[in-house]
Amino acid sequence: MFKIGLIINPLAGLGGTVALKGSDGMAEQARALGAEPRALQRTQLALAELSSLYSRISLYTVAGDMGETVCNALSLPHQVCYQPMSHVTTADDTKMAVAALVEQGIDLLLFAGGDGTARDVCAAAPEGLCVLGIPAGVKIHSGVYGVTPAGTGRLLAKLVRGEPVSLIAADVMDIDEAAFREGRVHAKRYGEMLIPGDLSYVQAVKVSGVESDELVLTDIADDIIERMQAEPDSYYIMGSGSTVAAVMERLGLENTLLGVDLVHQQRLVASDLDANGLYQQIADKPCKLIITLIGGQGHIFGRGNQQLSPAVIKAVGQHNIWLLATKTKLNSLQGRPLRVDTNDPELDRQLSGLMRVTTGYQDEVLVRVANPEYEA
Repeated sequence: MFKIGLIINPLAGLGGTVALKGSDGMAEQARALGAEPRALQRTQLALAELSSLYSRISLYTVAGDMGETVCNALSLPHQVCYQPMSHVTTADDTKMAVAALVEQGIDLLLFAGGDGTARDVCAAAPEGLCVLGIPAGVKIHSGVYGVTPAGTGRLLAKLVRGEPVSLIAADVMDIDEAAFREGRVHAKRYGEMLIPGDLSYVQAVKVSGVESDELVLTDIADDIIERMQAEPDSYYIMGSGSTVAAVMERLGLENTLLGVDLVHQQRLVASDLDANGLYQQIADKPCKLIITLIGGQGHIFGRGNQQLSPAVIKAVGQHNIWLLATKTKLNSLQGRPLRVDTNDPELDRQLSGLMRVTTGYQDEVLVRVANPEYEA
């Protein structure tokens, strides 16, 4: 039997769709704005990949929404080893749960959350423990998470079946969320943990820093602005990131570096929109979505831009997505495909395939979008 410990941070990702740019200390505010938990659902997507292997697993978990709820929903046999101190779970609950699960002699600790959860696990996990994260947070810079929930489950299934998988050390990173909400990224390394080393299923550590090649960014911006002028009736959703920020700077508009803005006829219509507000603004209008990818990881959706919800993406339409990136950023992927993690598996599947990427003025390349669960 393969012994798995399971911990879920049920508050992870709450702040994403309501544009809070994180969930640490923001759970009540996020709920008041209409945010719905998604960590449990994403854990189910991961564990569903193990459905044919349940008989080969001994699963140990935490009471309530930190694990037990999902196990019951999947009729997955399990043993509860820790009871959270209150209904609203805390970082201390995560750390004490890690200790309780380790006492069971687990082979691997599976946890769902974001960078804050990874920090808590790293602080409590003994050296040499194999871990694997299910991505459920708003911003995920750490390299201990699968590229998608299903990707995490598929990698775990390989381990349960006894297939050879290397162990590698992956960095645990986190940022200052208060600074993040003000548009500043201050990332810090908090340690490393051992993870299964199949890079087709595990995301790379996010490449940070400001793009240095200003001329290339200016060329990209000029190309996009020329295309915007050709379609003046369209509304333009400006996604987060420095590449899109270069377009906004060229337009002379204020930009939410780590948020989502809306532009029409080269004027700023709304700033730092959440998922619901954005959908209401564009639901009945011709619209384009201008986004970039995360350097080093290749994620287009699902990492720090949950304001671009499945409803928003579907309203825009796949053919109206304008993806921007420098060739330096694309080369940093080292041949890995782009990833999408919208929390809607069918939409992720529809977005797979070849996508045009604007890399300069009237300069485009074709890049593959392919999550591991959809690859042959």
